[in-house]
Amino acid sequence: MSDLRAVVEGLGYGDVRTLLNSGNVVFTATAATAAKAALRIEKGVASEHGIESRVTVLSSAELGAIVKANPLVEMADNPSRLFVTVLADPADRSRLKPLLEQDWAPDTLAVGARAAYLWCPKGIHESKLHASVARLLGDAATTRNWATTLKLHALLNDSK
Repeated sequence: MSDLRAVVEGLGYGDVRTLLNSGNVVFTATAATAAKAALRIEKGVASEHGIESRVTVLSSAELGAIVKANPLVEMADNPSRLFVTVLADPADRSRLKPLLEQDWAPDTLAVGARAAYLWCPKGIHESKLHASVARLLGDAATTRNWATTLKLHALLNDSK
């Protein structure tokens, strides 16, 4: 994580902080778009460390909206089994539409404006729903559990 932090700082972003070993980094930026920041970080990581990895950047407001919109939070009794799949491109939500028509019990799927929400009570490794979402979206999305998502949200709010 210190290597990731160094890359992001080296690109000129400020107040750079990482969360655990989750691959998540929080930073401040000027008016650069999220897409430009993501591409710069992808190139920086590849150049510095030889690692090709898709990067998704959200604003604090976007992450806040994702947290607020989670329709499954009431049914989930374990934050490590409630997942948020953030779409790199919000238009990709249409790719998930066929999954909404299937019965995934005991798992549950909901799709928001920028994220899919997956409740996988038996865990991600046992979930056919998660496997289907991952197969459909590939690297066009990134998934974090609810506990990590809330920690990122808190980290962003602490920086204000």
